[in-house]
Amino acid sequence: MADTTKVLAFDFGASSGRAMLFQYDGKKLTIDEIHRFSNDPVTVNGSMYWDFLRLFHEVKQGILKCVNAGHGDICSIGIDTWGVDYGFFDKNGKMLGNPHHYRDTRTSGLIEKLAEKLGGKEYIYNKTGIQFAELNSIYQMYSSVLDGDPTLKSADKVLFAPDIFNYFLTGKMKNEYTMASTTQLLDPYTKNWSYELIEKVGLPKNIFGEIIMPGTVIGTLSDEICEELGCAKIPVIAVGAHDTASAVASVPVLEGDDYVYISSGTWALLGVENDEPLINETAMKFNFTNEGGVGGKIRFLRNIMGLWIIQESRRQWQREGKDYSFNDLEQQAWKAEPFVSLIDPDYTAFGVPGNCHVGRRNGRNSRQKNK
Repeated sequence: MADTTKVLAFDFGASSGRAMLFQYDGKKLTIDEIHRFSNDPVTVNGSMYWDFLRLFHEVKQGILKCVNAGHGDICSIGIDTWGVDYGFFDKNGKMLGNPHHYRDTRTSGLIEKLAEKLGGKEYIYNKTGIQFAELNSIYQMYSSVLDGDPTLKSADKVLFAPDIFNYFLTGKMKNEYTMASTTQLLDPYTKNWSYELIEKVGLPKNIFGEIIMPGTVIGTLSDEICEELGCAKIPVIAVGAHDTASAVASVPVLEGDDYVYISSGTWALLGVENDEPLINETAMKFNFTNEGGVGGKIRFLRNIMGLWIIQESRRQWQREGKDYSFNDLEQQAWKAEPFVSLIDPDYTAFGVPGNCHVGRRNGRNSRQKNK
């Protein structure tokens, strides 16, 4: 009987995460869910954050459950997450505060403000090929520049969400390519940081580290992690660390096939895979993006609203004491009379967390007025 290869994959979405064990005996692939957990944003003093320390606890729980189930012979671990979000780290390798959630309102109005500073949107789009969205890393970091953020001033390195987990596991700081491409700070032709753009935004170049491609061995689990979890020094591999990059890599098509994909979660991503970026006036007009893919590919796509409205509605109902499951909501939807009303899922107000209206998106303006 052939040896069985085992890998442990962590997939983080904007509302939940899971650890999946893949086993391949040379003929058959089996997949088992080892651990599943919620991913809940935390709002403190008007700002929205990810709870990264709890999420890393869940990563360790996934490894521990795998080992305790008799799978201590895992040959590798890989992690993908949602896009754009990041944390700053000081020269001693300490994380400087919890990373902000991309739906935090601090970036409101900054697309236009930064475009004015840089002489127009065309400059940014031609440099990066990335769609304009207030959640992009470039606007989050520009917010830190404008606010004189002390964590930015103290930063020695910036790591993006999957990079943070990889660093916590191995002690190695690397920036994975597909994730870096979501920042709107990457040159899609060279597949390296656009240092000219970074400087013009007002960011220090030195905090942006080495970019590695999917398939690169980042390192092995640290001695500390191995002792805590009772596991071997398992290699941690850079996958398509942006979850959509991994999703698109799994599309069951043959080389050379023409196809369109849609990947649906909190967001729905509709597009194609190209060998080269497609950056022109039409692509910019319709706000198409050119994000990095596995194998050096370019994911040419549009972000459209996915399941966020349902997820956030459920969260609000839970705050009101109505603990509907997703299955409950689906069953109610089937029973409802169809087409009683229609909404535009991409309407700005629906992108705001909580039971609120678009007027609450002026957090940055109010802070500026108070200075």
